[in-house]
Amino acid sequence: MRPRRPLKPGGRAMELFFRTLSGASRQHPAARRRLARVEHLRDISYGPEAAHHLDVYRAPGVEGPRPAVLYLHGGAFQILSKETHWLMALAFVRMGGVVFVADYRLAPEHPYPAAAQDACRAALWVQQNAARYGADPSRLVVAGESAGANLALAVTVAASYRRPEPWAAAVFDAGVRPVLTFPACGMLQVTDPGRFIRRKPGMSRFVQSRLQEVEGGYLRGVHPGPGSLADPLCVLETAGPPERPLPPMFAPCGTADPLLDDTRRLGAALDRLGVPHEVRYYPGEVHAFHALYFREAARRCWRDHSAFWDRFPP
Repeated sequence: MRPRRPLKPGGRAMELFFRTLSGASRQHPAARRRLARVEHLRDISYGPEAAHHLDVYRAPGVEGPRPAVLYLHGGAFQILSKETHWLMALAFVRMGGVVFVADYRLAPEHPYPAAAQDACRAALWVQQNAARYGADPSRLVVAGESAGANLALAVTVAASYRRPEPWAAAVFDAGVRPVLTFPACGMLQVTDPGRFIRRKPGMSRFVQSRLQEVEGGYLRGVHPGPGSLADPLCVLETAGPPERPLPPMFAPCGTADPLLDDTRRLGAALDRLGVPHEVRYYPGEVHAFHALYFREAARRCWRDHSAFWDRFPP
């Protein structure tokens, strides 16, 4: 487990909740059976920093290389880890992938662009090393939820548009080419979290504080400017045709999620750019509801992930 970081009380409460939920779910008999059928390789280094580690999940005994899935965990860029996101790994293994779940440097100690840099570094590592784990680097799938959806979209943008940031340009120059992207319930623009509050004036003060903490932590002392990969959604909203095709995208979100509008905007941007996609809304569901696999809505969301995978097979 990573060392504890200074968090505000709300952030500590959220971290404790999600870590407890992850740990308790892992002990469920059905989860234990599924985990027992999956090979789990832990703490593989993908770079020089202490946070630069990933886990690999794969089903043993499957013939031939399988799609490589890079999964980037959520947590407001400030909490959680690869250990808390084993359920997402299992879901993508069941679809047929070899899954690489990556840690990255967390804010506020490591503000933007640290997490985006690390996501790009992990994508490069997967391209260079996927074959050693039975995966095909030419069939790369990039996925994540919440903050991880932001990072997955940033990697996808870096792979499709030549960017000025050296760490993003390295992805383009290496020919990293995602064939599918799954940005779930994402905060796809970190700047101006007040836009969510203005759209929903009755939002609780607790939720308002959590949204503002994302910007305050991830952009602490940083002014990335317009067009930065802190806001990959804004890049897509203003960009022309990509130098390399953007991949098909599946973007699920609950209608009770305070971040819902970013998913709506993503759908509109992809429409404008002519990118195959599906934006799926789940009535009454809250943020990251698909992590609660014991609920029917979560299982339906994962079935929809799988159907999109089958529709655009990687």
